[in-house]
Parts: sequence; C-alpha cells; structure tokens
Amino acid sequence: MKFTPCIDKCTSEGSYCEGCGRSHQEIADTKKLVLSIVDFIKTQHYENSEDFLNVINKSVLKRLPKAD
Repeated sequence: MKFTPCIDKCTSEGSYCEGCGRSHQEIADTKKLVLSIVDFIKTQHYENSEDFLNVINKSVLKRLPKAD
C-alpha cells in the first residue's frame, strides 16, 4: 500500500476519505501517533524539536528494512 497525504478535501462518509483515499481508521491512528510525538517533545521540553524529528525519521527509515 502506498501512503497518500491529506489534500484538504476530507470526507467522513463511508470507510475511506474521498480526498486522500486512506481509511478513517488509518487517519485516526496517524493523528494519535502525531499527538503522541508532540506530547513526548513537550514532556522532554526540547527546544530543538526539528532535530529530534530528523533523528526519529532517520531511525525509522533505518529500521524499516529490518522489520520485514
């Protein structure tokens, strides 16, 4: 499955958003993940949140092939 980002044409009818094509469950889970990361950054009082997110991005991309 290929990820498709939000294009600001959200719909709530049915099981899938007609704007991005993602399931409403996937969208809800993504929002939870983002809020969790935001909460973590705030809890840690990071002043350099962009640096933290860049490290997380690299770490996730490095671990993905190993997860298969």
